[in-house]
Parts: sequence; structure tokens; C-alpha cells
Amino acid sequence: MMKKITQFLLLTVLAFAGVSCKDDYVYSDLVQDNRPAVPVTYTGATTYGFDPYYEVSLAAGGNIKITLSIPASSGRTIKEITKVAAGATSINAGTLTTAGNYNTAPIAGNGTTAEFTTTVKDFAAKRPAVPTTLLALPNFREIAFVFLVTLDNGSTVVATPVRVRILA
Repeated sequence: MMKKITQFLLLTVLAFAGVSCKDDYVYSDLVQDNRPAVPVTYTGATTYGFDPYYEVSLAAGGNIKITLSIPASSGRTIKEITKVAAGATSINAGTLTTAGNYNTAPIAGNGTTAEFTTTVKDFAAKRPAVPTTLLALPNFREIAFVFLVTLDNGSTVVATPVRVRILA
């Protein structure tokens, strides 16, 4: 009986200690949102789920068109898409520094938008290790891109990765 009372008291003390800690709201870079001052979004992309995505039909030519935009209220414009990283859906912002540049030259912006175009065929040629073949339904194949965007004031923004879902 004494052992059960001791265990109960110990658990009670631990429970109170666990909920009595005060949050000092001081977080390192690893545990906070790192949101850019000027967010980059993808016009026309589906944003349900993990990363935003576009759907591309191979029967329609496999043309990929990704439109990046920033809010007009930011007071900034997109100078260029400086670098593009492409690969499987496991790519992330770090891929911009470790992988070869997908595009050969910067892509000029147009006001608050910039447009990146390629094809599934070009992607397969530049990234042969990443499969682009169709899968049987209900599955689907996805490839991904990450963009380094330079604004008119010289600041850079790494956009959220975007996926391209390859359909028949």
C-alpha cells in the first residue's frame, strides 16, 4: 500500500512539474517559422495537401508552366528567377546549393510575376535518375521544383517547393 501511495505522489509531482513550466517565447531558428518578408506563391496551383502542385497531361504534350507571383502590396517586383532546382519530391531549399542548376540562365520577371516553362521530356533528359513514367491509377507520378527568386531590390527569396503531377 505504501508503495502505491509513493508512486501516486511521485506521478502527481511530475504532472505538476510538467504543466508548470513557463514559456519564455525564445526559440532558435530550428523551431520557428522562417517566413520571408515577401512571400512567393504559385498562381493556378492546387494547394491542398503538402506542397502546392500543378497537373500536367502527357497526352497534351507534357508542357509544364509554373507561374510565381508576389503580392502587389509588397511594393517589390520580381527581377528574375535566379536558380531552379529540380528532381524528385524529396528536394528542398538545400537542393538549390547542392544540385546543378536546372535552367541555363536567369529567367526575367514581369512585374510581380515570373513564368517558368519546361516539358516532362526536357525534365527527363536533364534529370534521368528521376522517373517520369506513368503509374497505374489511383497512383500518380510527381516531380518537383524549387526556385530562388531575386527581387528588384536585390534580396532573394527561396520559394516553397512546387510539385508537378504527371497524368496520362
